[in-house]
Amino acid sequence: MKNKERRKEEVEVRIEEILLSGTLNVPSDAGGIVLFAHGSGSSRLSPRNQFVAQVLQRNGSGTLLFDLLTPEEEEEDERTAALRFDIEFLAQRLCSATRWLQDYLGEHRPALGYFGSSTGGGAALVAAAREGSEIAAVVSRGGRPDLAGAALARVRSPTLLIVGGADHFVLRLNREALHELRCEKELAVVPGATHLFEEPGTLEEVARLAADWFRRHWSQNHPSLSQS
Repeated sequence: MKNKERRKEEVEVRIEEILLSGTLNVPSDAGGIVLFAHGSGSSRLSPRNQFVAQVLQRNGSGTLLFDLLTPEEEEEDERTAALRFDIEFLAQRLCSATRWLQDYLGEHRPALGYFGSSTGGGAALVAAAREGSEIAAVVSRGGRPDLAGAALARVRSPTLLIVGGADHFVLRLNREALHELRCEKELAVVPGATHLFEEPGTLEEVARLAADWFRRHWSQNHPSLSQS
C-alpha cells in the first residue's frame, strides 16, 4: 500500500492462464484483508457476501470478492453442478488467489483471512490448512466444513462457524466438524435463521460476528495497512 487513502478497484486475479474478476476494497484503517469464497452457484456479486463485506470494511477489514470460476466454468457448473462441490479445485483457486493478492500488494503484506459461504466454507478451510500461518482467521457462514474432510484437523487459523438455528442439517454438520478442528474455534448459532439468513436481522448478526472475529484475530506480526 503506497498511501493511507482508501483503496477500491476492480481487479483481475491472474491464475496461470486464466483471469478471475474481483473487487478489492481496502479502507485506510484496515488491519487485514478478507478473501471471500462464495458458495454453490454464486459469484462475487452475491448480495449477501457484498453486505457482509461492507460491514467488514466499516470495522477494520479490507475485502477481496472475486469469482472462483471463469464464465465458461460457470456455464459448465450450471449444467452439471459438479464444480461447486469440487472442494479440492475450489480450495486450490483460493490458495492461488491468496498468492496473487500477496504479490499484488507488494512488500507491505497485511494479515489475510477467509470468509466462506456454503460449499465455499469447506474450500476456505482446506485452503487455510494448506496456507498455514499465512491465514490469520477463518469465518464460515452456513458452510459445509464437513466437505473439508481430513483437512479440518490441519487447520491452525482461528475459525468461527456461523450457522442458522433453523438450518438443522447444516447445523448438525457444523457441530460435528467443530469436534474435528484442532485450532481456536467457535460455533455461533443465529436463532431462527435458515440457510440463507433471509430472516430480518439475521444477516446483520452474521456480519457483526464476522467483523468482530477478524478484528480480534488480525495478527500483531503484520503491520497495519494504515501504516503502509
